[in-house]
Formats: sequence, structure tokens, C-alpha cells
Amino acid sequence: MIDVIRETDFANLGGKKAGKVRDVYLQSDKLILVTTDRHSSFDRIVAHIPSKGQVLNQVSAWWFDKTKDIVPNHLLAVPDPNVTIAKRLTLVPVEAVMRGYLTGVTDTSIWTRYLNGQRRFGDLALPDGLKKNIKLPYPVFDPTTKEEGHDRAISTDDMVEEGIVTREMLAKMKDVATHLFMRGQEIALKRGLILVDTKYEFGTDEKGELVLIDEIHTPDSSRYWQVEGYEQSLAAGIEPRSFDKEFLRVWFKEHCDPYHDIEIPAAPEDLVVEMSRRYVRMYEQITGEKFVPGEQPALPRIEKNLKSYESR
Repeated sequence: MIDVIRETDFANLGGKKAGKVRDVYLQSDKLILVTTDRHSSFDRIVAHIPSKGQVLNQVSAWWFDKTKDIVPNHLLAVPDPNVTIAKRLTLVPVEAVMRGYLTGVTDTSIWTRYLNGQRRFGDLALPDGLKKNIKLPYPVFDPTTKEEGHDRAISTDDMVEEGIVTREMLAKMKDVATHLFMRGQEIALKRGLILVDTKYEFGTDEKGELVLIDEIHTPDSSRYWQVEGYEQSLAAGIEPRSFDKEFLRVWFKEHCDPYHDIEIPAAPEDLVVEMSRRYVRMYEQITGEKFVPGEQPALPRIEKNLKSYESR
């Protein structure tokens, strides 16, 4: 039986900041990032998915290694399947969103904005009459702000004018993000996957140099489609086969008001098991490696593996 990691509370690791998925312990020169199994939708935690945290942590570590020649990253060590030790850096408050296909359903997605009449996205101008899910002529850098509330999709000129980021830094981010995305697409294709879109986060070091932080090309930060059947789906006007988490969102929307109900029902066990299976399958397809669950029970294992990082 695989433990579900709901939260952590490790003494002597530094101040703790709990995010949606990660518990972050703050030290003077580094961060200890513990990836839990929390699953967030509707701006709240709706379920806990066995192995999800390990998958996200290890997929990121795998991609950090595959892209370290493009840009330095914050990874110092992975002392546990659920833990990353990272350099502490100065956050650049911009989400570097990269888009490779005309798709999406949210208000900020490129497809929704295209339907609403927008034709220019970054340095790419699109003609009228395009179909959903087609490949763009080239990857588009489509950044948003990164803020405590909701991120804003504003123009890069507005980002510079508001003092969020300098034009030079934005140009550097665009260049690096584009190269990361193209590397990701190239490797994913060899695994039978299409890396559709993704987002990157960056920090700067003491010299002001750009460093990749947070996560990279995980099933949570990126959209993946299966190569097999993509052309047929496009021709038929149906959605390509993807890593799909939507079934759990749909269940909650059918059984409660997840945005407003104070309490919501527990996710059915069979849906939780299926979600866990999908995360593990994505790990194996992305990396080409067999998924091996970390030693159980999980919390004592993590605590033991973090002993050397405790404050003296």
C-alpha cells in the first residue's frame, strides 16, 4: 500500500510555506521543496493522489538534467523521491508561457482569445479561419504576470512599462524558454508525445543571471497529447488523446458546487486510483523508465533523508 502524503511538518528545516502542492522549507541559501500528493482544482485541494508527488518531483529532476546545457537550474540535490533541494534565488515575477498549438479552453488560452478576435500573439500574427488544435507555424512566447492573486495576460510592453521586468530580461527569458520548449518537444516526440504548451518560472542569481526554477515539463505544468491518432483527431474535429485530469473536475462539478460549498464530498476511490495510474503512466512514457515507488512509509523516509539538512 502506497502512503498518501497530505502535508508535512518537519522540525528544524526552516520556516515552512505551504503551496498548493509543495511544502517549501526556507533556509538562508536554499529551499527544501517537498512535493506532496495534494491535487488542486477550483482554487482548493480536492483530493490526494498516491504517487503524484513523487512523479512530479522525479519528472522535473529528469527534465532539469536534459536541459541544463540550455540554462542553469536551481536543482542542487534530490535526496528523496519527493524532495528537491534548490538554490534560493530572486524570483522573476513572470510566467514564461510557451505555446505550440492553437488550443485551450480557459480565458487566457490562445484558442479562446483567437475565437474572441485576437490575431496577434507575441510576434506571431495568425490569419482568420484556423481550426482548433492545429500546430502553430513556430512556438509562441506568451508570458503572463506571476502574482499572488490571479496571473494577468498583458502585453510585454505593459510588463516593461509597469516595471515588472526589464526589456532585456524579457528578451533573455523568451530566448531561453523557446530553446527549452523546442528541446522538450524534440524529446517528447521520441516518446510518442506532443508537448503542446507549458510554462516556465525563472529566478536570478547573485550575478543577475537567469536560472530555471520550480518545475519543468511535468504533467501539471504542461499539456501533452499522444502522437498516435493526432492527425485523425484533427481531421475529425475531436480533441486529441491527452494526459487527462478533467474527469475528476467533472465529477466534482456534477456532485457539488466546488467554488462555493464550504465542504465538498470525498473523491471516489476508483477515480483516485485511476488518476494515480495516469500519473505513473506519464512518468514512464516521458522518461522511458520504470516507476519505482519510494520506500514506505513515506513520511519517516523523507524525515530520515532530510536529517543532514536540519538547522544546527
